[in-house]
Amino acid sequence: MTILCVRFQLPPAGEAALPGLLGLLEDFTPVVQALPPDGALADLRGAERYFGRDAVELASVIRVRALAHHGVDCVIGAGPGPMLARVALRDARPGVTCAVPEEPDAIAEFLAGKPVAALPGVGAAIARTLCEYGLDTLGLVAAAPLSTLQRLIGAKAGRELREKAGGIDRGRVVPNAVSRSLATERPFTRDELDPDRHRRALLSAAEELGSRLRALDKVCRTLTLTVRYADRSSTTRSRTLKEPTAHSPALTRAAYDMYEALGLQRARVRALALRAEGLDPAEQASYQLTFDPLDEKARRIEEVADRARAKFGPHAVMPGGSLAA
Repeated sequence: MTILCVRFQLPPAGEAALPGLLGLLEDFTPVVQALPPDGALADLRGAERYFGRDAVELASVIRVRALAHHGVDCVIGAGPGPMLARVALRDARPGVTCAVPEEPDAIAEFLAGKPVAALPGVGAAIARTLCEYGLDTLGLVAAAPLSTLQRLIGAKAGRELREKAGGIDRGRVVPNAVSRSLATERPFTRDELDPDRHRRALLSAAEELGSRLRALDKVCRTLTLTVRYADRSSTTRSRTLKEPTAHSPALTRAAYDMYEALGLQRARVRALALRAEGLDPAEQASYQLTFDPLDEKARRIEEVADRARAKFGPHAVMPGGSLAA
C-alpha cells in the first residue's frame, strides 16, 4: 500500500485547520492532494523507503501527530492507488487503518461485496440505474459484459466503471494548493432530510462566498459542492462556471444545479460545503454584458449590501430565502 486517503474529523466550520493538517502530511511526502473540506490523499512511495516503514505504520504516526499537534483525530484508508484508498476509507474508523491488499485477487475480493456507490465518481443517478438492472455490487459490475454497462450509462463511463470495479486504479495523486480557494460549510443541528432546508443552506453559503470574494477583489472559475451524510460518507461535485465571477446569484445557481443533479432521495445530510476554486484578481476578469436591468440592479444591491456588512458585520444583510419560514 503506497497511497493514503485521510479524512480529518474537523469540528463544524473547522475547515480553516485544513492547511495546517496538510502541512503535517507534507512532513512525510511532498505529494499531497487536498480533498476539501476535510480530506487529503498522500503518496508515500518515497516515504516508505526513507523512513523504513510501510504506509499503515506511517498512518499510525500521522494519526498521533494530528491528535498531538492539532487536537484532531482522523480516519485513514490505504491502498495501491488513490481510488482503492478512497474505497478503503469507507471501512476505516478512528484508530484503525483499513488497508486494501496489493494482490489482484485480494483486491477483487475486497471490492466484490461493496455497493456500486462505494466507488468515487459514482453518483446517485448512476447507482440507481445499475441497481434497477440488478448490478448493485462491484463484483456483479466487474462480471457484467462491457457492452451492457455501456448501454446503461454510456461508452466512456461504462468502460471506466468496469475497470474500477475490477480493481484497476489508473489514478494518481496530484499535488494542489488549498490556499487558492475559499470555502464555507453549513452543518445542520441534526441530520436533515428536508430539501428546502438544504437549498436555504446553499443560498446562505453562496452568499457568504460571494461576499468574501468581492471583499478580496477576487473571482472564481470553479465551484465545488460537498454533501456530507449521516454515515460519514460524502459526495463531491465540481462545476466550471461559464465565466469567472464573484456574483452571488451566479454562485447560487451553480450550487443549486449541482445539488439537483445529485438526485438525492430523502438523504440524511449532516453538512453542506461550498468551495470557490481557481481564484483570480477581479480586475483581470471579464464578464458578458447582458443588458438585463434586473442583473444590473442585483449587482448594485450587492455593492450596497457589501458596504453594510463591512460596517455592521457579516450578518447585517442576509438573503431572505436563507431564513427559515
